Amino acid sequence: MSLIDFLLVIFGLILLIAGGESLVRGASTLAAKAGVTPLVIGLVVVSAATSAPEFAVTMGAVLDGEPGLAVGNVVGSNIVNILLILGLSAIILPLLIQRQVVRFDIPVMVFLSVAVLLLSLDGSISRIDGALLFAGVVFHAVQSIRVSRKNNGSKISNDTPAFNAKPINLRIALLLLISGIALLTLGARLLVSGAVNIATALGVSGLIVGLTVVAVGTSLPELVTSIVAIKRGERDMAVGNIVGSNIFNIGFVLGLPAILVSKGIPVPEAAVSFDFPIMIAAAIALLPITFTGFAIARWEGGLFVLIYAAYLTFLVLDATGHDAATGFSTIMLWFAIPLIAITLIAFTAYEVGLNKGRKQASEAKL
Repeated sequence: MSLIDFLLVIFGLILLIAGGESLVRGASTLAAKAGVTPLVIGLVVVSAATSAPEFAVTMGAVLDGEPGLAVGNVVGSNIVNILLILGLSAIILPLLIQRQVVRFDIPVMVFLSVAVLLLSLDGSISRIDGALLFAGVVFHAVQSIRVSRKNNGSKISNDTPAFNAKPINLRIALLLLISGIALLTLGARLLVSGAVNIATALGVSGLIVGLTVVAVGTSLPELVTSIVAIKRGERDMAVGNIVGSNIFNIGFVLGLPAILVSKGIPVPEAAVSFDFPIMIAAAIALLPITFTGFAIARWEGGLFVLIYAAYLTFLVLDATGHDAATGFSTIMLWFAIPLIAITLIAFTAYEVGLNKGRKQASEAKL
């Protein structure tokens, strides 16, 4: 471990942020010219673009013989996206969620999260498993675009600039797209190289590195995209970006390398027994929240951030070999997550009933 390794990680993160911003601007502008809605831009175009760092890291890790890092990167990124990025975004400004996301996109995310766990129970994600996951993300993308095209009332004009930004030329948008992909790829390679060297020197497993440093690093484009979208008034795009990114992470980022590598991707037992269930729990926890007036309130975002802090605490305890790690994981899986789920469902039922009562009272006055 040396100063160069730390500089590689920092410089890699800087390139990821710059590449994410460049790619998002280019991709969203091209999509806007094609006449699709901001929601679909977030769900399909931007989420695919911001998943480029995860794909670069995962593919590189698989080729370098680091399957733990590859799996940890995808699972960790999905956990970070929901609990940390969506949580922080909601704290900044309550997020609005369109009905399409609740009725179609989030259920697809939950389904793929459960599917990847079931497919990993034999200890690896084979070529056939990867093909099934990849088919899921293709189905989601095609269906999202089809619904957007069908709903003429929600189309945006070909002249509408992406993210309410100043309109940019098509050639410039294409250049931004290509340069963004290049920056993301280079940044991911530098980050992985530095992170693996640091982890090796500290004696930390590739899975832990993927779940923490690399997962947060490759999720920075999603964070940047969500904050930019919120600042520019596209709060539904912020949510669409996170949900769509998680779908792409499972179906494309993990599915495609499994197809390309003959032996598939080995999955660490620790990920199957703990990290995959946490990812599924985070995805499911998003469902009752979204029914609360189709919005994510600040307190709900704060709760998500607290859950991530608890999860990160376990990873640190586990990485350092602390005796409390085993007991902490048991508490997380069997007590904390179910209790949080019950709390969310209870609050949701209360707020739904409250809104229903207000509606009936308003109708009675009329």
